[in-house]
Amino acid sequence: MRKGRDNMGNVLENNDQLQRSMKSRHLFMLSLGGVIGTGLFLNAGYTINQAGAGGALVGYLAGGLILYMVMVCLGELAVHMPVTGSFQKYAADYIGPSAGFSLGWMYFVGSAATAGVEFTAAGILMKQWFPHVPTWIWCAVFIVLLFTLNALTTRGFAEAEYWFAGIKIVAVILFIIIGIAGIFGFVSFSDRPTPFLDNLAPTGLFPAGGIAIVFVTMMNVIFSYQGSELIGIAAGESENPEKNIPRAIRNVIFRIIVFYIASIIILSAIFPSSELGLLESPFVTLMKIAGVPYAAGIMNFIILTAILSVGNSCLYASSRLLWSMAHDGMAPKMFGILTKRKVPLNALLFTITFSLLSLLTSFIAADTVFVLLMSIAGISVTISWMGIALSQYMFRRKFIKAGGKSEELHFKVPFYPFVPLFCISFCLLILVFLAFDPTQRVGLFYGIGFLVACILFYKCILAKKEESKNDSSKEKII
Repeated sequence: MRKGRDNMGNVLENNDQLQRSMKSRHLFMLSLGGVIGTGLFLNAGYTINQAGAGGALVGYLAGGLILYMVMVCLGELAVHMPVTGSFQKYAADYIGPSAGFSLGWMYFVGSAATAGVEFTAAGILMKQWFPHVPTWIWCAVFIVLLFTLNALTTRGFAEAEYWFAGIKIVAVILFIIIGIAGIFGFVSFSDRPTPFLDNLAPTGLFPAGGIAIVFVTMMNVIFSYQGSELIGIAAGESENPEKNIPRAIRNVIFRIIVFYIASIIILSAIFPSSELGLLESPFVTLMKIAGVPYAAGIMNFIILTAILSVGNSCLYASSRLLWSMAHDGMAPKMFGILTKRKVPLNALLFTITFSLLSLLTSFIAADTVFVLLMSIAGISVTISWMGIALSQYMFRRKFIKAGGKSEELHFKVPFYPFVPLFCISFCLLILVFLAFDPTQRVGLFYGIGFLVACILFYKCILAKKEESKNDSSKEKII
């Protein structure tokens, strides 16, 4: 029998719970590794191509600020109430049940779609070695591989992710070192002169659309930073959350922003924005032109590992979220069943079906599927981030109203209520700007439509069922 907490932090006794088997190092590397994947190795080049070097830099800095706000909001909630399901449960408790239901399913769809993005990206990368093998075949292979890994124990999954994340961090550091050396002439490039900082001249920083393009490409940035909120989802399976969660949040935010900003500056300095496309990672291209023996192949393998690692984390997050919602009556009860190894296998099986979207590459261009799934995932996580910030804002109000003091919180949001309110406003502004981008407008409308449908479904069906159950219980008591 394990202990949990209610919405005011009181200790409760629960049966059939997930095991707290994640150590501090697992939690830190899981959250950091969940962000370093397609968003950095493929999407960074695409963002520079669309927004220019200056637009990409401003976008990732602004996204980093929002990431910080979301993470401290999540940290206050997760330390006070470390439960699996995290922000979905917080939204249900502090905003309302319909908000928790909608946010949970929105994030599930976004996270599961992100797994599809990672499988598609992995299939694209395999073209480097096997150009004649269709992308969708590799997608299917990787789906089976990651399903098998997720079906193991949580401790085994966490240990694997720890080493995967370590490989990714080493790869990014290696890229930064070689890139800086190439920029200043310590390493010569095979097909171009030493660039120094010529490509970062003010006249070429922004495309013809001006700085307004930054708001349109912010969805790409949000997608890139998605995964950091895994800290909250993993809180229910981590040891000593009051100590480990704040430490992981502080370390993750700093390293993510440094890795992304450094990579954007290096890519922008070496490649004109028009050269940065989508079908080949600029990280691999850099290794090729730097002439490092076998470096391109090795880097391609590391990037493939990184991408599959993010997909693996998405499957973990989605399945745990479904498990939590099943226990709250917001998803079918079958998803709340655990195996002997404490793995929610039914929830995992349902999640993996969403990853089959990546098999669309069998008859649709791989880059088209990639951008479509990326847009869906980005919109979902933006709405989820708004929900996290609003949950923290409502929690603090209720906590103070119930007689609590902010000094009693082990981890608290600074500059409350400015931080959560600014975070909500900025995320809303990003969604508004998407309406003016023809390539992402459809994804926005589908995302908003799905959110409204979830709210209506809960209020019109689930809420009424809950009322009927309560009425029946009262009649039996009488």
